[in-house]
This record gives sequence, structure tokens and C-alpha cells, in this order.
Amino acid sequence: MIRVGVNGYGTIGKRVADAVAAQPDMELVGVTKTKPNYEAEAAIRRGYDLYAAIAERAGEFETAGVGIAGTLPDLLESVDVVVDCAPSGIGAQNRSVYAAHDTPAIFQGGEGADVADASFNARTNFEASRGADTLRVVSCNTTGLARLLAPLEAAYGIEKARVTLVRRGGDPSETGRGPINDVVPDPTTVPSHHGPDVNTVLSGVDVDTAALKAPVTTMHTHSVNVTLREPPTTEAVRDLLADESRIFTIPEAAGIDGAGKLKEYAMDRGRPRGDLWENCVWEESINVSGRDLYLFENVHQEADVVPENVDAIRALTTDLSAAESVERTNEALGVGLESLLLSGGDARDPITADD
Repeated sequence: MIRVGVNGYGTIGKRVADAVAAQPDMELVGVTKTKPNYEAEAAIRRGYDLYAAIAERAGEFETAGVGIAGTLPDLLESVDVVVDCAPSGIGAQNRSVYAAHDTPAIFQGGEGADVADASFNARTNFEASRGADTLRVVSCNTTGLARLLAPLEAAYGIEKARVTLVRRGGDPSETGRGPINDVVPDPTTVPSHHGPDVNTVLSGVDVDTAALKAPVTTMHTHSVNVTLREPPTTEAVRDLLADESRIFTIPEAAGIDGAGKLKEYAMDRGRPRGDLWENCVWEESINVSGRDLYLFENVHQEADVVPENVDAIRALTTDLSAAESVERTNEALGVGLESLLLSGGDARDPITADD
């Protein structure tokens, strides 16, 4: 069993903790919080051992009546790998702590690429990540783009990819973030940083990105145009993407016209927290004109990097192949959303909201 600790039990950390706990070859040793808030209580209610991320604040947990198993150094001494899910910028500060305890670490995409030995995406560079001591799972948007562009590059070659990202203003719990009533370029410079970040896990693909921030909290939307080297048919691209386990091609008959209904669909399917681990590509948006491919996809910023973190753990600690790891992760979580309108069968997920 791979012994795993999660440093930071917030939006990403709680999801990674649940995903690790669901794996047949992993043991979740514990999670950390900086203060005894509702998320700390939730971790204990789920049966997770809780550790104080900042040793000096351990007394605050005791005063609040929230029992802890120790502090972050105690957790690091008990694990084979730690997944850093701290807020952006804090992970870089934690790097020296992990190194001092000789603990392999996985960071999130909010950190710069130089925080780790390599950036990681299971679809594109799992095997190339072997032998690293630290990995950085790329951001939600970069993860989504890498999953989409990798099969297109392999099947047809990519001459140029152009993507406009309409990003959510903040997560549902981030009450202090905006914009509240505006749509703004973010960043105002073009191209944005997302294209270069894709190249940290998928080199050689020419991709330009521009990004805006909108007053929503649900999901990111990508408007994609890819000029391919070989001209496929629209149907061929639909079939190609439908075969990707972490891409959900939304059938037109489903009547899902936006992020709100996607989240509702996920909740109706029993997904914990209404999570969508897959890229969600509108099937009817997929269109090929000559060598130009057009489509729309949505990316759930709270969830799509979760299976990638699980695979990154195995890349650091095992000799399991990329295909074996992805299959194991997908099976344990229920990744691979398929509509009954397409499958004609039973489409239940192993993990449900009641688990």
C-alpha cells in the first residue's frame, strides 16, 4: 500500500483525499488544516486523521475540541508521498519542508513550473515522469487542454491550436472573489500563460490561448479551434474523443446546454459534490471544415485534476504503467462518464454521494 498524506484539506485537497482513500493500492494516512474550521470537522467525520499544518497552531485545535493526530512533520514521517493542496504560492514555501523530511511531493498547478522536477499529466507524460522526486499536476485548464490536444496530435497532427478560455470568477466557496458583475480579460495580454503551460506536459504542439474571467462559479468554458495536419471527418473526431476515458462527449439529445445542467447531471448520477472529472465536450459543437476543427468544452475546475493527482502518486512511487494506473484510478472513482442515451445500458458510478 502506498502511504499518502494530503497537506491542505480545501477545495482540491478534500477531493484528492477521497480519491486516494478509494484506491485499492493506497492508504490515506492523514490530512492537514491550518485552523479548526468546518472542513477540519468534515475530515474527522469522514474518518480521516487530522494534522495541524502549522505546529504553532496545534493548541487552537485542542481549544476548539477538534482532535488532531499530530502536526505536519509527524505526517511527513509516516507517508511515502505527500500531495500538496495548499493555496497557490504556499506550496512553493512547503517544498523545503518536504525536502528536509526526504518526502516525495506532488504540487498543484497554481504553483510555477519550477516548483517540481517536472509537470505532469497522465495522458501526455506519465512515463516521462519516472524517476522524479517531485511533480506538479498542471492546472485545471491545462489538464483539460492536454487531454483534448494529445489524441488529436497523435491521430492527425496539430499545425496550430487556438483556444479562448472563459474562466469562472471563483469557486462556489470563494465568497471574496469576483468579478461580480463584469467580464474581464484575465490576463489582458495575449497569448495567456495557458498555452506555454500545456507545453510543459505536451511539447511540440503550437497552441495560443486567450482568457477571460466571467461572473460564474460553476465551470470553465473553452472555445477551441485546431488546424490539423491531416483532415479528418467530423464523425472521426467525435469517435476519437468519445474513446477517451476522461472526455465526456455530451449527446445533443441530453438537453444539456451549459455548466448548470452539467453539474445537475453529475449530481443526478450520484457524483460526490457533483464533480465532473472528465472534460465535457458538446458533441454537436464538434465540426471539421477542411483541416480546421471547432468545438466547445467545459472543465470543472474543482475536480478534473483529481484523477491526475492519483496517477501522479503512482508515477512517483510504483512501476505501474500509465495505462494500468489510469485504468485503476478510473475504476475506483467511476471516471468515464457515459450517457445512457449513447450506451443504451446501465450507467452507474462506483462512488456515490452516499459513500
